[in-house]
Amino acid sequence: MEQITIWHNNRCSKSRNSLCYLQENKLQATVFEYLKTPPTLDDINQVLEKLNIPAEALIRKGEEVYKSNFKDKKFSEEEWRKILVQHPVLIERPIVIKGNKAVIGRPIEKVIELFA
Repeated sequence: MEQITIWHNNRCSKSRNSLCYLQENKLQATVFEYLKTPPTLDDINQVLEKLNIPAEALIRKGEEVYKSNFKDKKFSEEEWRKILVQHPVLIERPIVIKGNKAVIGRPIEKVIELFA
């Protein structure tokens, strides 16, 4: 069976819903609380590869740290990845990983499709 991981923020209802879906369907998942234990650059690189998106697409643009420091500025792909490591609050959530594939669990249907 493929390993399942969820990048989880318990304060987020979408993240809680995704975790609940996994638990209700008896899908054993490793819960990675990325705000308590920030991801490394390698973690970011791996998750972006599994999501198949550029780093900027993973940025939560409504966050105050984004608005104050990064809005309307241009950064390279590598710079965005380092910004995500330095400011994990900017990471869109939840991210559900199944083997070599991952989805951002917004809406929950994306998580459901990952296991269909």
